Amino acid sequence: MSGAPSGGLSGALARLGASSLELVRTRVELASLEFAEEHERRKDQVLLIFVAAVAFAFALFAASAFVVAYFWDSYRLAALAGVTILYVLIGAGALWRIDVQRRTAPRPFAVTLAELERDRQWLSEQLRGGAEK
Repeated sequence: MSGAPSGGLSGALARLGASSLELVRTRVELASLEFAEEHERRKDQVLLIFVAAVAFAFALFAASAFVVAYFWDSYRLAALAGVTILYVLIGAGALWRIDVQRRTAPRPFAVTLAELERDRQWLSEQLRGGAEK
């Protein structure tokens, strides 16, 4: 004889409890997988941003030094002002792009939340259907 109840109300409740626990376990696994993926994606982004920032900083410094040195004898203030304005425009463009990315990025854990919503709807239908019988 097996230890699991097979019929009646207690059997149905046991199966419902086991199914509910399995459903929760699956959703937690999905959430943890999405979290791990998001964590790796963020680490990669931070590393690439750092590398790009350092490379661009050296390039901008070299270009700025070249422009200022080239125009030092005739237009030194205009050269410094031009380089400064260029940096301000680059910074403003970067901030604008960050804002666009922030607004258009998908919500974290969107798949998990969608699955939980489907589970809630299914359970609601099951409870309504069971109450009508």
